[in-house]
Amino acid sequence: MKKTLPLFIFLMIEFFVLSILSKEFLTIKNLLETLRYAVELGIMSIPMTMIIATGGIDLSVASLLALTGILMGIIWKHTSNIWIGSLVSILISSGLGGLNGWMITKMKIPPIVVTIATMAAYRGLANGLGGGRGITNFPEKFQTFGQGSLFNLIPYSAFVMVLVVVFGYIIMERSKLGRYITSIGYNETGAYYSGVKVNRIKLMLYIFSGMMAGLAGIIYTARLGAAKANAFTGGELEVVTAVVLGGTSVTGGENNIVGTIIGVLIITFLKNGLNLARVPHSVQTMLIGIILISAIVVYSRIRNIPFREIVRKSIKP
Repeated sequence: MKKTLPLFIFLMIEFFVLSILSKEFLTIKNLLETLRYAVELGIMSIPMTMIIATGGIDLSVASLLALTGILMGIIWKHTSNIWIGSLVSILISSGLGGLNGWMITKMKIPPIVVTIATMAAYRGLANGLGGGRGITNFPEKFQTFGQGSLFNLIPYSAFVMVLVVVFGYIIMERSKLGRYITSIGYNETGAYYSGVKVNRIKLMLYIFSGMMAGLAGIIYTARLGAAKANAFTGGELEVVTAVVLGGTSVTGGENNIVGTIIGVLIITFLKNGLNLARVPHSVQTMLIGIILISAIVVYSRIRNIPFREIVRKSIKP
């Protein structure tokens, strides 16, 4: 509670300021509809919290989201079954996440190097497969999954996000695996000699990250009614910002699933409020970057960790 209270207060202050900037912001309809736009970010932030807690990072998630949508569209065109396309594309995304994990654990390449490379590779593959045009005309029932709401209020996709968040919370706060993940980030060598299967856990986390990026890609495509190679461009910055803002240590060894979700809401409602206030997208991106830098600086000051130590840990294999 102590960890998340400052974040909750910040969220309330944000609501107050944005309600002044736009009268439309603080309405039930707008707030519930904005939840729809938090789903993809929220789903991908859960495995990212786990990965960053180990001292790693995955910058390929937004590219995997886009690639999954394109793959699903292609498979659907060939099979005429959107659900088979969805399942197969999520499995492929999981495998590509596993490829990230394999290069990190077996080839000992630093996570930031691997995932920057695959971020470009997966986005390029999406562009190549999509032919620069994207894929449209998805079945109406499929689009309802991303666009529909229960009682015309609560988005269906929000229930998926809640399930993922609850799963992540149980893993990190109520299981041995969560303790192992935290111990890897705190002292990887010590965890290894204590019998923790470090490489296996890391590999599993990157597979999970790929799977959730794939799931987010399906929901994103259903919400837009189109699969596009440029989908969620720059979204990896928002995912990392939500996790770090939520209190997960960028050097590993500490996590906060509840804080991550509050971080997701802070970013999502901030973008919504700024859109209603007609603030340019470039300014919004700049503000998110400032929030990320501020969170890292505050984190390092509170824990008395030199910034060079944060940088060193971010590039370790």
